[in-house]
Amino acid sequence: MEYDVVIVGAGPAGLAAAIRLRQVSPDASVVVIEKGSEAGAHILSGAVIDPIGLDRLLPGWRQNDDRPLKTQVHEDNFFLFSENGGFRIPNFLMPKLMSNQGNFIGSLANVVRFLASEAEALGVEIYPGVAGSELLYGDKGEVLGVATGDMGVGRDGKPKDRFTRGIELHGKYTLFAEGARGSLSKQVIAKYDLAKDSEPQKFGIGFKELWRIKKEKHKAGLVQHSFGWPLAADTGGGSFIYHFDEDLVSLGFVVHLNYSNPTLSPFDEFQRFKTHPLIAPTLEDGQCSCYGARALTEGGWQSVPKLVFPGGALIGCAAGFMNVPRIKGSHNAMLSGILAAEHVAKALAESRAHDEVSAYDAAWRASDIGRDLKPVRNVKPLWSKYGTYLGASLGGLDMWTNELFGLSFFGTLKQGKPDHACLTPLSEVTPIAYPKLSSKLVFDKLSSVFVSNTNHEEDQPVHLRLADPNVPVRDNLPRYGEPAPLNCPAAVYEVVYGDEATKSDPRFVINAQNCVHCKTCDIKDPAQNITWVPPEGGGGPNYPNM
Repeated sequence: MEYDVVIVGAGPAGLAAAIRLRQVSPDASVVVIEKGSEAGAHILSGAVIDPIGLDRLLPGWRQNDDRPLKTQVHEDNFFLFSENGGFRIPNFLMPKLMSNQGNFIGSLANVVRFLASEAEALGVEIYPGVAGSELLYGDKGEVLGVATGDMGVGRDGKPKDRFTRGIELHGKYTLFAEGARGSLSKQVIAKYDLAKDSEPQKFGIGFKELWRIKKEKHKAGLVQHSFGWPLAADTGGGSFIYHFDEDLVSLGFVVHLNYSNPTLSPFDEFQRFKTHPLIAPTLEDGQCSCYGARALTEGGWQSVPKLVFPGGALIGCAAGFMNVPRIKGSHNAMLSGILAAEHVAKALAESRAHDEVSAYDAAWRASDIGRDLKPVRNVKPLWSKYGTYLGASLGGLDMWTNELFGLSFFGTLKQGKPDHACLTPLSEVTPIAYPKLSSKLVFDKLSSVFVSNTNHEEDQPVHLRLADPNVPVRDNLPRYGEPAPLNCPAAVYEVVYGDEATKSDPRFVINAQNCVHCKTCDIKDPAQNITWVPPEGGGGPNYPNM
């Protein structure tokens, strides 16, 4: 099937690009494929949303009766947690760019569903339940488009009765909007060496639960962030709790994936966080209706790779446009989709195809995206180098000097090693012991996966592929204790012993049907032996309003 533009991923970046293309080039043929069962099914975000992207793309969205965002921020609190309490940092000490005034609280998944309806009204073709599984190249090495995955293939790789062949989608340009650590984006970055002049990309894992709480405890428009406990000082991360609609609370926790202790379990840190005395009372007598986890791109300004290559471009979190201290990326995702669409539309108008849209790559740093990311560029490396207390303080100082004087005393710091290279051998660390928690607010991984509505066709090829099946037991287990079962938020990985008492005859087991598509294993595996590839289209979580 031939199109002017093929877009992989129906998230905020992909749909913003599709809408903008049809706005400026009404005759352009545009298709968007989405591996989730519907637009929004795999979208996971806090979310406090800076409306700059929506305002630019759809100026009248606030007057639309079906608008997805209705709760504006009215109170903004920031805490440093200790185990038994916390210190609220006065707002006047916080850099202005950290303020959430004028932002909206809501569901990014519902924003995406709103954008999908707007895109379809403009004539964009959207195909949900269709995963991009293969890059298509021309004779000169240019990207011609993507092939979608076959449907109805058994675990043994053989076609089943309902086998349906994938199709090739050809475009003059292909935009990759897969989010953090997208499988095709990863291949494109490697093939064209797009990251050769940038710092290693950094990542975090973000957890979220959606709670319905007692109305007397609900404060619509309240935003609360924290850092500190339960994470140790040498482990970066923090929390959020957002009140919106009539009785909904988004509760989340982020762990930076450059942590060093291989016995750390991000999921268990999240569960501990919910027992904190400044969090638990809000949730008591409430009900958790959904759970999810997703990797976040955290490298920012200095880790953004070259965005263009022959035949296409990276947009959104596939490019790495998240603002770490603000914990926001959707506004920049939309802005990048708009920016790329405008440059691609110009290229189409000039009868170009399959070349590099270099103007897009040259424009982003001087755009609102660059103005958002540059002042915070040193927060992540300072935190990584100096730890939570000194590092976060220096990061705050750096944001102030950028805000007041347009400069940093630190220049532009390097990000250091990639996250997978940050683990310390098991023999050199003190193992973290996670006590069994009796609180009703705490869940296990399988119970959490259940409320993520995750489902995969069980008789299909495993989509978590090992380059060498021997590495987990032969290398990772003795050196690091095999960290995959701990860093996975969905009980996908297990080390099973023939004799549990003597820990003999270990086997590495992959329960791929539990996967919530977070990509953490692909990022954090110390041997880089695990590769996440798309399962059969439509598989994975089904988030209703995350």
